[in-house]
Amino acid sequence: MRAVLDHLVVAAHTLEQGAAYVEGLLGVPLSPGGRHLRMGTHNRLLSLGEGVYLEVIALDPEGADPGRPRWFGLDNPRLQAELRESPRLLHWVARADDLRAAVAAVPELGRVHRMSRGDLEWDITIPDDGELLGGGLVPTLIAWGDAPHPTTRLPDVGCRLRRLWGLHPHPERVGARLGALGLELELEPSDRTELRAELETPAGLRAF
Repeated sequence: MRAVLDHLVVAAHTLEQGAAYVEGLLGVPLSPGGRHLRMGTHNRLLSLGEGVYLEVIALDPEGADPGRPRWFGLDNPRLQAELRESPRLLHWVARADDLRAAVAAVPELGRVHRMSRGDLEWDITIPDDGELLGGGLVPTLIAWGDAPHPTTRLPDVGCRLRRLWGLHPHPERVGARLGALGLELELEPSDRTELRAELETPAGLRAF
């Protein structure tokens, strides 16, 4: 099984709030995304080059109730209360070549679901309770199959990911799960759990 970084997830209370936050921080415009009909969410996107992108995601006020917990813990009332105050870098998603082998290695990833947005389709792991593993430091896994990758449709606005790392009270536990998936993430011991990133932009280095 092989897995690599696919994209970063910035969660927001509303999509407009999240877009304004990211565009203000990075100084570049986001591209339109679309609606995730099965999850009741919608997004906007930003290329980070080399097949990696950033996604701003929020609940879609016009979306239907999915009848199950949404992905990325977005139904969590405490998270939504935090997002009302400010969007945040919440999670990362890794592209894998065998999702079922990954779920067998780390069952907490949940089940493999078929998803779509417009003409894009992909398979993705979602825990039954919708919550994040390791506070967001253990990635969701995605497989695009024969579908075009979103970065093939995004303009290059000069942003690149330079560093991605996490803080966790028990980094060894997170590291063990990542190792089972063939992934690595720089981890630092801390009394809180956070995912952090440093990006190079046309205006200089910026950090989430």
